[in-house]
Amino acid sequence: MTTEQSKARRVALVFGGSRGIGAGIVERLARDGFDVALTYVSRPDAAQAAVAAVESAGGRGLAIRADSAKDAEIRAAVDQAVERLGPLDAVVVNAGVLRHGTVDAVSTEDLDLSLRVNVRGVFLAIQAAVARMHDGGRVITIGSNTAIRTGTAGSSVYAMTKAAVAAMVQNLALDLAPHAITVNNVQPGPIETDMTAPFAEYLQDKLRLGRMGRPGEIGALVSFLAGPESGYMTGASLTIDGGYVL
Repeated sequence: MTTEQSKARRVALVFGGSRGIGAGIVERLARDGFDVALTYVSRPDAAQAAVAAVESAGGRGLAIRADSAKDAEIRAAVDQAVERLGPLDAVVVNAGVLRHGTVDAVSTEDLDLSLRVNVRGVFLAIQAAVARMHDGGRVITIGSNTAIRTGTAGSSVYAMTKAAVAAMVQNLALDLAPHAITVNNVQPGPIETDMTAPFAEYLQDKLRLGRMGRPGEIGALVSFLAGPESGYMTGASLTIDGGYVL
């Protein structure tokens, strides 16, 4: 890649970008002109495959091992991304954990981990990223349609954390508006990933369009929010779930 081509590409950091929805986001951003750094925790092979997808699209890719439950690793991931690729134009916070359990069965450990990764980790990732971001940048969180409705027992902790993200986005949009940095939240429903595979049969009757979504469809929406045409949208939560919550 020439220096001119490198300068023409924008820079994105995707927290939780090695598999499933995250990998779909990384691939689409790369296709749409971003160099992409991504974080992962446990699957370096998947992370390197995502980097290869970025490079095959003509971009620079970088995999960073970072646990979103650990404050220092969140900040270090931002620093590494900027040092290698340059100041951020967009950050996508997709890292999260899912712990099921009815109120009588949820452990304190699962509750604390869910809050630490799905709420605290999201806030700290945004806080660290916007400090290294161009004015006019883009912040995108990956929430969940469970913030609106679950209809399934045992989802209270997860739904609570995703509702917190939706509220966080509304208020961070006010904080960052003076810098023309937009903040928006994508709320997927069931998407074809290894995490949802065990529930596919159960979910089938709840999907108004008759199928689960695909990671690339989430990636397409995220890429729009990361691009110039979304500049008048901020503080929004966009549900993309095939009509599940209708």
